[in-house]
Amino acid sequence: MLATASLCQSHSLGNQNSSRSMLAHSLSHRWKASGGFVPRGQGFPSGPGTEASRIMWYVSTRGMAPRVDFEGALFSGYAPDGGLYMPEKLPQLDRDTLRQWSVASYPSLVKELCSLFIGPELIPRDDLNDLIDRAFSRFRHKEVVHLSRLRNGLNVLELWHGVTYAFKDLSLCCAAQFLQYFLEKRKKHITVVVGTSGDTGSAAIESVQGAENVDIIVLLPKGRCTKIQELQMTTVLRENVHVFGVEGNSDELDEPIKAVFADVAFVKEHSLMSLNSINWSRVLVQMAHHFFAYFRCAPTLDLHPLPPVEVVVPSGGAGSLAAGFIAQKMGLPIHLVVAVNSNDIIHRTVQRGDFSLSEAVKPTLASAMDIQVPYNMERIFWLLSGSDSQVTRALMEQFERTRGVSLPKELHSKPSPLLSGSRLCSQVPGGRAGCRADPGDSRGDPRPGAQGGALYPDAEG
Repeated sequence: MLATASLCQSHSLGNQNSSRSMLAHSLSHRWKASGGFVPRGQGFPSGPGTEASRIMWYVSTRGMAPRVDFEGALFSGYAPDGGLYMPEKLPQLDRDTLRQWSVASYPSLVKELCSLFIGPELIPRDDLNDLIDRAFSRFRHKEVVHLSRLRNGLNVLELWHGVTYAFKDLSLCCAAQFLQYFLEKRKKHITVVVGTSGDTGSAAIESVQGAENVDIIVLLPKGRCTKIQELQMTTVLRENVHVFGVEGNSDELDEPIKAVFADVAFVKEHSLMSLNSINWSRVLVQMAHHFFAYFRCAPTLDLHPLPPVEVVVPSGGAGSLAAGFIAQKMGLPIHLVVAVNSNDIIHRTVQRGDFSLSEAVKPTLASAMDIQVPYNMERIFWLLSGSDSQVTRALMEQFERTRGVSLPKELHSKPSPLLSGSRLCSQVPGGRAGCRADPGDSRGDPRPGAQGGALYPDAEG
């Protein structure tokens, strides 16, 4: 079983010139923006055997936007139709590949995964290796990510060795390197817009502070983050860093951000993008957490079938959960357990198919988990539906209209297609675990920890 722990961190503030202030002002008022941003790198059909056919393409979970390559997905955030980008086809990893990867370091696993989902046509492998080495160069632990072994088969994956002590340092430092690579190549400038519930802001700021071709605007919910997080976000005095305190919680500030990204002219005029976990590059790197944890926790890879490992994922925006589910679909034999706080929409969705908002966000000590709209659940719904964009679009559009939806029975009752008996569990602190399991599951007690080994990961996205 697997378990990871990480601290929530934040980012800092820089000089706020008048144009950036106007942009942030516009962000706060664009609740009804419409349209669609057409990102760079749009894909067109190509025949087998051609150079283009080897490119990894990305499609929107809602199916109404052109497909894009990795560069297009990186610079987009949301797709033009409001959906999230997902790989058109997931690579399937055989036993030999898993065995080869099992001895790899964490940075090496990130390189292998990124090479599958980016491709040498966009970033040659030598360049990719250099970018990832540079991304992890400031981490305090020599392994970058370290597994601590506890008793009774429990383990903790330490994801907090980055500069801001947030697990998001891992994915954001890589995303920033990818951005710089393409921006320097295209001689372009971009403005990153980030809404934060705590640690995303500081990790995003740290990843791009001082960059000449990137400005970053962070919207910080007043009184909703810890003092350390606020200081991390308001003490970076760089010309390209702009932090604004806003009223409301993180879910409320996400709404105008999404509206802005639906406004074609505005996005193009200001060259905007997002680095929240809606961005595919974040999910991609977070997949490595699950692979690394599995290889460190699995007793052997010589058994058939491969032994399962249980991964407990504290979750807010469900980015790490989506990453684990994708890894599972690729062939990694993990069981996912979701840990939530009193903002329990994911728990209710898993247990009862109730994907609906509570009356209000409940502030807790884990501010990064104080989220009512776990946007990466859209990626999970898309996977559970068999990549059915029509089902996903109808579901999410109804949720956006009514703020609540009951999952279709065929979606909620459907077990993961990867492993017979694989399931998704959730647990509220002090409560009883709730699991969806294949009725044919013969592996025993589905409660978290009952399988004899677990890993506990970080919170939020």
